[in-house]
Amino acid sequence: MTILIDADGCPVVDLTLQIAKRFGVPVVILCDTAHQIEREDAQTLVFDKGSDSVDFALVNRVKPGDAVVTQDYGLASMCLAKRVRVLNQNSLEYTADNIDALMLRRYENKKLLRAGKHPKGSPKRTKEQDEAFVATLTDILASV
Repeated sequence: MTILIDADGCPVVDLTLQIAKRFGVPVVILCDTAHQIEREDAQTLVFDKGSDSVDFALVNRVKPGDAVVTQDYGLASMCLAKRVRVLNQNSLEYTADNIDALMLRRYENKKLLRAGKHPKGSPKRTKEQDEAFVATLTDILASV
C-alpha cells in the first residue's frame, strides 16, 4: 500500500505523514508548481499548473489497495473505480454508496456559482477535524 496525497490545498499532509510513518507506509505527495510541498518522509511529484493535471497524474499512479487523500469529488470518483480507499481531510471516506450524492452536490454548487450565488468560505479547521481524520486514516491502515 502507498498513500497518495492530492496536496494542492490539503491541510492534512503532515498528519498523514505522521500516521503513515507509524505504519511504515510510503507516501507520495502530488502537487502543482503553485503549491510545491516538500516533506522529508515522502516523495513529492510536481506537475504543471493546469486544469486537473495533478488529478490525472494521481489516477495514473494509484494501484488497487492504495489509499488516497483528496477533497476533490471528481478525483475521488476516479480513484474508487481503481479499487482504492479514498478519504478527505475531514475524515469522510468516499465510497460507492456516497459518491453519487456528493457529485450531484458539486454539480448543484457549480450551477449556483454560475448564477452568481457565492457560498461562504470554509470555517477555520478545528482540532476535532484533525482528530477525526487521524482516527479514520489509522483505521484504514490498521485494516490492511
